[in-house]
Amino acid sequence: MKAPLELADVLRRHGPAYRHLHADSLDREQRRVMRAIEQCRTAALGGHVEQCDACGHQRIAYNSCGNRHCPKCQSLARAQWLEHRQADLLPVPYFHVVFTVPQEIAAIAFQNKRVVYDILFQATAETLQTIAADRRHLGATIGFIALLHTWGQNLVHHPHVHCVIPGGGLAADGTRWVACRPGFFLPVRVLSRLFRRLFLERLQHAFDIGALRFFASLVHLSEPCEFARYLSGPRQTEWVVYAKEPFGGPQQVLDYLGRYTHRVAISNNRLISQSDRHVTFRWKDYRQPGHPRVMRLDAHEFLRRFLLHVLPHGLQRIRHYGLLSNRLREASLAACRRLLGAPPAETRVTSAPDYRDHFAQLTGRSLRDCPVCKHGHMVCVEYLLPGAPARAPPSRNEA
Repeated sequence: MKAPLELADVLRRHGPAYRHLHADSLDREQRRVMRAIEQCRTAALGGHVEQCDACGHQRIAYNSCGNRHCPKCQSLARAQWLEHRQADLLPVPYFHVVFTVPQEIAAIAFQNKRVVYDILFQATAETLQTIAADRRHLGATIGFIALLHTWGQNLVHHPHVHCVIPGGGLAADGTRWVACRPGFFLPVRVLSRLFRRLFLERLQHAFDIGALRFFASLVHLSEPCEFARYLSGPRQTEWVVYAKEPFGGPQQVLDYLGRYTHRVAISNNRLISQSDRHVTFRWKDYRQPGHPRVMRLDAHEFLRRFLLHVLPHGLQRIRHYGLLSNRLREASLAACRRLLGAPPAETRVTSAPDYRDHFAQLTGRSLRDCPVCKHGHMVCVEYLLPGAPARAPPSRNEA
């Protein structure tokens, strides 16, 4: 049976030529991501040989790269993150609000990722906290999780932030929980206009202090008058902020977060095929929901689009604000639960020292069960050093 196509297969086949042709434009982080995914779960990273203690079946398990842009390396990280978030959930409705920048701003963001993505987070957080604190709307201190995505389904550059927010917050004096109106959190038009103003103010400040750099088709924006003229359009247009239907309950919140938090630009299950020249993948056109589409791109254009979404080293794409910030979370959530009449959160201590045991605890799926006899357990019988020659997979009756 033919193995499903993976992003690593595309990079191994087309990556070397792409690196050669685009040597001057690839940055160090993009090269590092390409190399990590190409080497993921191969002999280059080392690994071990496992053998079933019942039937003797052997298999080779090579080490993962662990890179956050690799679609094969997110399962355990996602499960660990969700385990920690379980204790943060409150017995209230949750809302999903998305902040998106216009295409003109996205073009600047692509050439200034670290600066503009930080501005996107800052403007989003201040907008939500300011409007929520306003007594005309909610009159409370809120908390929320913000997730940065930079892609659309067709892999174009489309930076936006998803926010998951409890439907209410603490009153200014901390003595009561202020609930939002049923099915309604905050007015999106009010959010949109404040978000636009705060974002553009911060972007202008970044320009004034020389924090922005412009290249190629945007090089003229280095001139103050050209920069001001360029922003005149975004200053007048409505910026897209939209609120989705509230979640049905805490489990739906976790299910959503599990899909979004550790997502990469394209997952392996969307890939269909590759050839010497092309890569074909599935995508959703949200203007026509319910009609999955297929896109066929030149292989180098596919890699270019994927690499658009490599984040600067160390940039946090999941951030917590207000009541859920790292500094305030424990005390704030305890106060919220007390005011809501909810029991204290259960603290779960994960003591499993082995990643396979931890994976089983978090996901309910065992990495130790023998795939052949189904009742034996796979036991490590040999370690493989990184860079050692690749081994042929053992046959079932080899042992």
